[in-house]
Amino acid sequence: MWRRLFAKVSPGIAIDLGTANTLVFQRGKGLVFREPSVVARQKKSKKVLAVGSKAKKMIGKTPEAIEAFYPLHNGVIADFDAAQAILAYYLDKVAEKDSFWKRLFRETVIIGTPSGSTEVERRAVFDATIEAGAGNCFLVEEPMAAAIGAGLPVDSPSGSLVCDIGGGTTEIAVISLGGIVLNRSLKLAGHKMDEAIINFLRLKYSLLIGPSTAEEIKIEVGSALPEKKESEVIVRGRGLEKGLPITVKVSASEIREAIAPILNQIIGTVNEMIEEAPPELVNDFLEKGITLCGGGASLPGIDRLFSQETKMPVFIAEDPQAAVVLGCGKLLEDIDLRDRVKIIGIN
Repeated sequence: MWRRLFAKVSPGIAIDLGTANTLVFQRGKGLVFREPSVVARQKKSKKVLAVGSKAKKMIGKTPEAIEAFYPLHNGVIADFDAAQAILAYYLDKVAEKDSFWKRLFRETVIIGTPSGSTEVERRAVFDATIEAGAGNCFLVEEPMAAAIGAGLPVDSPSGSLVCDIGGGTTEIAVISLGGIVLNRSLKLAGHKMDEAIINFLRLKYSLLIGPSTAEEIKIEVGSALPEKKESEVIVRGRGLEKGLPITVKVSASEIREAIAPILNQIIGTVNEMIEEAPPELVNDFLEKGITLCGGGASLPGIDRLFSQETKMPVFIAEDPQAAVVLGCGKLLEDIDLRDRVKIIGIN
């Protein structure tokens, strides 16, 4: 009784500390932050100058004494201090410094972690969260959190198949009875698509662009299948032949060609998962279909491509990018659900 009462009144936040974006859910208020997972800091002193959108604007434009970068690679912490700075920034932003609850309790934090992460990588996330100021920290595997956020019945005996295409990793999982039956964690996701666009333009047009420009191109004209009205985009960058700025016109079909190998590998892994799944669970997939989550699920036509290649119905979560943090938020607010779902313990 007291455990449930404390869980309801104590301050708490849920965080999706992703490779590309950090999303923060606050108990009682819902989703409060959705910003890039970028830190800008001085190289020598390590003093943090900006976090989130402000820091992202600095990427590729900083003087020698300042660095702006993503501290997470492929879903795991690559720079501990910078990741801790992101967590501390949002913990301070969410909690009012002079509030009664802030003085009495410290926040409980539920945070998503890739299903393929190692014990060392999970410990790094846990330690960074505690050192950033959290009172307690629970870790939940991202595909489980995404399934909860998408509204799937994760604690029922019927199986659910989730594909969470994020920035650094793609998490694919078969979920039943509050646990993960099968899972795959691929280092193929949004950032690999951006790299594919960069390489395509370098080889075809001898044009050099940065990751931010590649991401903008993907968002503006990227698609998984041909659209009724194919668009084009003007791309500016540095020509490799003379080293001078050049401008080229790139079509949606060219960008689709660039990212197709990434999508095909993800779909191939989904098909492998279906082949390995117990027959009774496959029957559930055929009825309920595959649920797509993550920022990559926003790519136009991706649901039709997956359905075409897997021969199964495919659905996109209502807010695919926020599915993981919304799932963590439900676990934060529903202690009974937390008891029925596998939470990762850190000793």
